[in-house]
Amino acid sequence: MQEILMGFIMALDVVALYLLIPNVKSRFILSMWTGFLHMLFPVIGFTLGSWMVHVLMQWSTLVSSFLLFFIGLQVIFSGRNGQSLTVPIAILALTASLDSFSVSISFGMLNLQKYLFITSAGIWTFLLSYISLHVAKMGISLKGTPFKWIAGISLMLISIFTLWEQY
Repeated sequence: MQEILMGFIMALDVVALYLLIPNVKSRFILSMWTGFLHMLFPVIGFTLGSWMVHVLMQWSTLVSSFLLFFIGLQVIFSGRNGQSLTVPIAILALTASLDSFSVSISFGMLNLQKYLFITSAGIWTFLLSYISLHVAKMGISLKGTPFKWIAGISLMLISIFTLWEQY
């Protein structure tokens, strides 16, 4: 269950970004790309995180907790302006998905169930991306900032909880 929740939380930053982009021509393709990349980068991150666990066995929980905490802060403080973007779909999906790599390093270090988390992150990201892009297209004025705060605070709370459980 924890892995499914983490996949959902990872998808929230995409919601915050995609709610600000009303004029995307291929919403389904962008959502598919973003969902796929939210699965690919965690595979790489999990691999690196698992390797780091072997190297830093006694420090892994502390390191991953700090990574999650500061990534949560970065999600909260990363701002996007409301200007219209004319970025190719693949680059937009890549940009929206890069943070899933660093977050998944931490999750790999925590030894979460890799495939359940990756599948959850991909499915949640696809669904939430597609919905967000449609909401933005309809002109409904939702600001992405609350979603960034929710995702950032959630990552920070997970890091604190992990430290609490370890020590």
